[in-house]
Amino acid sequence: MKMAIKRAIIVAIGLIAQIALSLALYLYFIEHIALINMFFTILSLLLILSLIKYSKNYSYTLPWIIILIIFPIIGTLLYIIIGRNKKNSKTLKRIVKSEQSSKKYLVQDKKIREEFKNNSRIRYLSDFCGYPTTKNNDVTYYPLGEKAFEAMIQELKSAEKFIFFEYFIVNHGKMWDSILEILEEKAASGVDVRVMYDDFGSVTTLKKSYPKELEKRGIKCEVFNRLNPIAGVIMNNRDHRKILVIDGRIAFSGGINIADEYINVKSKYGHWKDNGIRIYGEAVWNYTVMFLTMWNSFRNEDKDFKKFKYNFNNKPKENGYVVPYAETPLDEEVTGEDVYLNIINQANDYVYIFTPYLIIDTDMINSLTLAVKRGVDVRIVIPGIPDKKIVYTLSESYVEPLVNAGVKVYKYTPGFVHSKVFVSDDNIATVGTINLDYRSLYLHFECGCYFENVKEIEDIKKDLVYTMKKSHQVSKDEVSFNLLKTIWQALLRLVAPLM
Repeated sequence: MKMAIKRAIIVAIGLIAQIALSLALYLYFIEHIALINMFFTILSLLLILSLIKYSKNYSYTLPWIIILIIFPIIGTLLYIIIGRNKKNSKTLKRIVKSEQSSKKYLVQDKKIREEFKNNSRIRYLSDFCGYPTTKNNDVTYYPLGEKAFEAMIQELKSAEKFIFFEYFIVNHGKMWDSILEILEEKAASGVDVRVMYDDFGSVTTLKKSYPKELEKRGIKCEVFNRLNPIAGVIMNNRDHRKILVIDGRIAFSGGINIADEYINVKSKYGHWKDNGIRIYGEAVWNYTVMFLTMWNSFRNEDKDFKKFKYNFNNKPKENGYVVPYAETPLDEEVTGEDVYLNIINQANDYVYIFTPYLIIDTDMINSLTLAVKRGVDVRIVIPGIPDKKIVYTLSESYVEPLVNAGVKVYKYTPGFVHSKVFVSDDNIATVGTINLDYRSLYLHFECGCYFENVKEIEDIKKDLVYTMKKSHQVSKDEVSFNLLKTIWQALLRLVAPLM
């Protein structure tokens, strides 16, 4: 733990040093202040024009524009270090190459394509995002992390060929130790066990040398995007996915990471409300390709992904449409947000939402409020006990306009909500890792699973309704105007897209 904290401090110092060095050089050449100011003013103007021309979301780029206008020197330095073109990074270039190569494995069944040709929501995911829609799947929804964990342990014990494991956070404790014991046993018996976790997500929980420890136990391990004191934008793009694939026949995903708070063994924030999904069927292939795409961008060892595709001789019964999909900050589509917006914009009766963070752009605000004006019952459940107070204060700044517009916002009084779920009109839902915040929607690698006319959608709705009964609905009186708080929240909104 101490070593992990030291690593985090070193990385933070490295980033601060980059900015300090840039300013030091500026001060060193202070006698040429006029030329320096002119140079940075012109450079900041070019950056602003570029942002205006190429921006797809001004809620995200406007803070950069404001900072570049007010502070051309500091703003330009920050943008070069933090916000420059993602594809300039060698790491991200490898991921882009791997993503392009893996597209050939994601092929849509033509018969199913003909069925949903008039369904714009599914057609978007299949035709524009490249994630095949499937029908033969057995789906299980777990309303709590501990329930999903029990099922994960049971399925892990049945693994015969391979286990693919990709999570944002891994932390020692009952959950990880139980999983690790099985992974080690399976690796010793010849099962191909691969573990990937995010370095930032696990920086305070795992040692830098931990991958070597796993490799000694026969478990292949890759750390996503190792923290580097001299790195810039690449450090801001994290792997926030939660994927477990077993033999290509079973996949788990949802909100839970691998740490004891996610299964309520211990939690500093009251009851931890999370969820998970288990899929048995053809949709597992999408998750398999997602994992292999990321894995092979770091360790290029699989020339043909097809060897990992499971042959379902006895296919599950048709159970509506199931579409696992990935969100990547490296392509043209903002898939996660677009899936959410499509659900909201096409809802007729209701939209119920779980999200731990509520930091949204104008597109999302307008869609939610317009849905209310159409007569749609829009409800959002957020935590009652925050895990990050500043982020929670920022989230509350969005509660005010939503509540005043008629959106029903609930705070989960027993504790912290970590689920990321949308359900609408009894026949549409999505469950995954994508928060309603800028990091998930624009910066992170994420994943979700879209369901339509799947019978388990009823279970998802029941979970939200039950949770709302245990929550407190925010009234208009509670979001009344407070000058100092409003100023503070406005400042937080300004920097939110940059973080």
